[in-house]
Amino acid sequence: MPNKLPEIFDKHKICIICEGNEEYEYLKRLKDLKVWNEQYDILLVNAGGNGNIPARYQDRYQNGADELVLVFCDTEKKPREQYEDIKRKINEFHGVDSAADEVVIFANPCTMQIVIKHWTDENIKSPAKPMNAPLIREYTGVGNYKGRADQIREVMAHVTEENYVDMRQRVRNLESDDSAVGSSNFGKFIELFEDSDSSWIKEMNKKIE
Repeated sequence: MPNKLPEIFDKHKICIICEGNEEYEYLKRLKDLKVWNEQYDILLVNAGGNGNIPARYQDRYQNGADELVLVFCDTEKKPREQYEDIKRKINEFHGVDSAADEVVIFANPCTMQIVIKHWTDENIKSPAKPMNAPLIREYTGVGNYKGRADQIREVMAHVTEENYVDMRQRVRNLESDDSAVGSSNFGKFIELFEDSDSSWIKEMNKKIE
């Protein structure tokens, strides 16, 4: 009887367009910690600013190399013009009114809202770096946080498998309405990225096609 070749197991390719360095370095850290199901091959793209997100998203989606393309960004403070613009352009691109609600991972008012949940229940009220610097110093020892590349890397070095579990629980308890300060839908995506059943990818694509 001939030897049966082992099945070639292709990973599910997911691309996440990250708004900037904080988003990129944070997800890279979680990827390096291997906290998600290994069947997902997550590729990160740094858009270098929220104004570049819609074009990068369309480009990756049309390229067709990924099974799913997601966006990870801040909502910023009111009136959240750029954030709303990102959503509107994604909806228009797909011709589906709620497409952005499916594919955008958000944190209101900023991504540090999610990162800080590794250490504390405290909510961030403003995207302003000087306002959040004391909180960041308290939990990571990184002083006078301005979002410089070296500071971002230093903060992310304090993200561990152990405090990932705490963050996961805290983020789940956040409101998921993107207009509310202190909200995020990251909890939903964490569950999906940990899920051994990948059928959610097809379902999500169905909703945006």
